[in-house]
Amino acid sequence: MPSASVNYRTLLRTSGAWAFFLPSAVGRLGIAMTGVGIVWLVHARTGSYAAAGLVTGGFAVADAVAGPQIGRLVDRFGQTRVLPCTLGAHSAAVALLLTGVLPDLAAGVCVGATLPQLGALSAARWSALLSDERAAALPTAFALEALANGVSYLAGPALVSALGAAGRPSAGVLLAAALVVGGGLALAAQRRTTPPLTDRAERHRAGRALLRSAFLRQAALGLTLGVFFGATQVSVTAYAVGRGTPDAAAPLYFASNCTSLVGSWAYGAWRHGGSPRHHQAAAAACLTLTSLPLIFLDTPLAIGTTLALTGLAVPVLLILTSVLTQSSVPRVVLTQAFTWGNSASAAGSAAAAAVAGRVVDASGAHGGFGVAAGAAVAMTVLALGGLRDSSAAEGERP
Repeated sequence: MPSASVNYRTLLRTSGAWAFFLPSAVGRLGIAMTGVGIVWLVHARTGSYAAAGLVTGGFAVADAVAGPQIGRLVDRFGQTRVLPCTLGAHSAAVALLLTGVLPDLAAGVCVGATLPQLGALSAARWSALLSDERAAALPTAFALEALANGVSYLAGPALVSALGAAGRPSAGVLLAAALVVGGGLALAAQRRTTPPLTDRAERHRAGRALLRSAFLRQAALGLTLGVFFGATQVSVTAYAVGRGTPDAAAPLYFASNCTSLVGSWAYGAWRHGGSPRHHQAAAAACLTLTSLPLIFLDTPLAIGTTLALTGLAVPVLLILTSVLTQSSVPRVVLTQAFTWGNSASAAGSAAAAAVAGRVVDASGAHGGFGVAAGAAVAMTVLALGGLRDSSAAEGERP
């Protein structure tokens, strides 16, 4: 395995790479803070976690529904035209939430519907920048994206929670919006790396690629990965509370998050031999094997160790889903394809949280871990189906 610093350093030396990656990483830190910031703000106003959860749920659903539509506009008109408009609308929505002009639920929906898809925009730029003979570097680029997301979701909620606990929930929401808008505007200013636009007829023909089995399989993998996330989060919390040690939930989450960063880093550093589809099937099988013991393990050390092992496989699946999405659709609809993948994952996570909650109420935390393990099995089946599809396609070539 080569040095990770060499691989990532070489990648970021690509002309224009730093200029768009850094602003998108800053903006994604703000995105990671937004949902938790809404929880703190609404709870401070109402004193009700139920109200806070309702508003945050409306925010998440609006983000999942509107994200692909924003991606479609970006593919049609370009990042430099659509992103400033989206950021302006997002700023107005956050102002409505902070001032209380609209009911909290309506304002939360507006904030989610205008949230810019900075991760998808950055991934689309990497795809355009690393085309043709440099395409072999794309797995490393997407690993770097996964690292940025991992750091954001590790640090962002902690930062906004610290502000909320200090009695300044509005400051947390305002800081999140400032990072999103500042990072987004800096990204929009980088015109040199913006993916090129195409004519309407080509976009119409390319749009059909979003209905092909190769892309739908990756979207389904994103959905099941979201189910795994949602079920695991509910089950870890239920496990810690059920043992009478609710404080144990934080270290269990921390163990999984830290190994996810290690998994992202290691995969990006590895010289990728073999097919991404084979890597995806292997990663899904590893996730299944490491998640199944959660159904019957009981000690905190065993649960924590197993969660840490699952954390190694999850980022590899995220990276490979991006790689195979990029290869399964034309570039003219790539931003939309990435946002559909993100929305599928968000929908899966939200649905799993509800389903796993019912299962946990009925059979305890281990039942919830069973839902997560079932999602891992479904991912393995989907990934193995992808191997059959690619073999059939190879056989049909002259």
